[in-house]
Amino acid sequence: MKKTDGIKIVTIGGGSSYTPELIEGYIKRKDELPIKEIWLVDIEEGKEKLEIVGDLAKRMVEKAGLDWEVHLTLNRREALKDADFVSTQFRVGLLDARVKDERIPLSHGVIGQETNGAGGMFKAFRTIPVILDIVEDMKELCPDAWLVNFTNPSGMVTEAVLKYGNFEKVVGLCNVPIVHTMKESELINKNPDDLFFHYAGLNHHHWHKVYDKVGNDITFEIMDNLFSQKENTVENITNIPFAEEQIRDLGMLPCAYHRYYYLTDDMLQKELEEYAKNETRAEQVKKTEAELFELYKDPELKEKPKQLEKRGGKHYSDAACELIASIYNDKKTYMTVSTRNNGAIADLPYDCASEITSIITASGPKPINFGSFKSAERGLLQVMKAMEEVTIEAAVTGNYGTALQAFTLNPLVPSGNLAKTILNEMLVAHKKHLPQFADTIAKIESGELN
Repeated sequence: MKKTDGIKIVTIGGGSSYTPELIEGYIKRKDELPIKEIWLVDIEEGKEKLEIVGDLAKRMVEKAGLDWEVHLTLNRREALKDADFVSTQFRVGLLDARVKDERIPLSHGVIGQETNGAGGMFKAFRTIPVILDIVEDMKELCPDAWLVNFTNPSGMVTEAVLKYGNFEKVVGLCNVPIVHTMKESELINKNPDDLFFHYAGLNHHHWHKVYDKVGNDITFEIMDNLFSQKENTVENITNIPFAEEQIRDLGMLPCAYHRYYYLTDDMLQKELEEYAKNETRAEQVKKTEAELFELYKDPELKEKPKQLEKRGGKHYSDAACELIASIYNDKKTYMTVSTRNNGAIADLPYDCASEITSIITASGPKPINFGSFKSAERGLLQVMKAMEEVTIEAAVTGNYGTALQAFTLNPLVPSGNLAKTILNEMLVAHKKHLPQFADTIAKIESGELN
């Protein structure tokens, strides 16, 4: 897809606090990406943030001595016209919706988390209809563009685009594999480029093995260091140590998010303590965001501030830039992405989205074959994939029974009356952003459904 007249990149959710990292990533790759236009898109509620962060983006580009055009707009269709790459980093309902996703389940003594449990499913309910609308616009206005998604829950969003959007040129991204790779390499004093990390599973639910340059499996060497140093790889997840015997028996390194499944009671207790102090993760992030945007307002600021690293998604944006550069230049970079499984993980449906180490080419990701998991990983993985499939179906159809089915499948949500209570309360709390459930919500509010 080489272009002599420059490329157009669109970011939907351009008012995000992560945008300065995105711009920094493009600047770092100025010799690889002949950018002509960058369009930052947001909605009316995000207009102020878009203008603040957009002005910073323009200052960063100017400081770098580049002639890129940086456009700010609330008109998505105007931005998408003839785009070459579209990245998505939006949050339907903004951070206030995340607060509800965390606090409502916790008020019932149940895990409240952005991408796991009830909160993760509701983020999918709100997000999937929007991403499918974006895809319809792309089919009309930029059918050859690549969609690079790091809107959470990234794996479910990617699968929805593949299955219900019938759009193949989509790649889902997450910063968690990058963070694991960097921190675990440091643990054994190695450069990440000298190691091969093979990730396989689902977004926020993968495992991985590590090999050195000559093919030796050094997974247990890293495991030894992790347990001896009580190392935490992802800073925004409470560092409660895994049970060493269990992880050694797995024979693979877990994702930091596996704490919610392997250490549910411990994680819940920590979350309940934060809930009681009004310090859930969402509430902490709101404070961090407010501080960041105050920094971004400074007309003398012309680079990404260090404080941005306090946000849990650091390296997300840089990953997006590398993915775009790798597709554009057919770099064949190794990256861990959400993409069509194509049989790479034998335990998952052939055409579903899995998160797996892939080779990034001009025609997209080529997943590296993993094979099958042992029973301990396989059982949980298949339950989680079924939950994802049912959640996506509920998000598309607005069917209450399907949503309840998803709640029942999710290991972090109790079944029975408590599941219905939490589901109903969250449907009403998020009704502004759940038009597909409008009839059901009306029945809940009238007392017809309880």
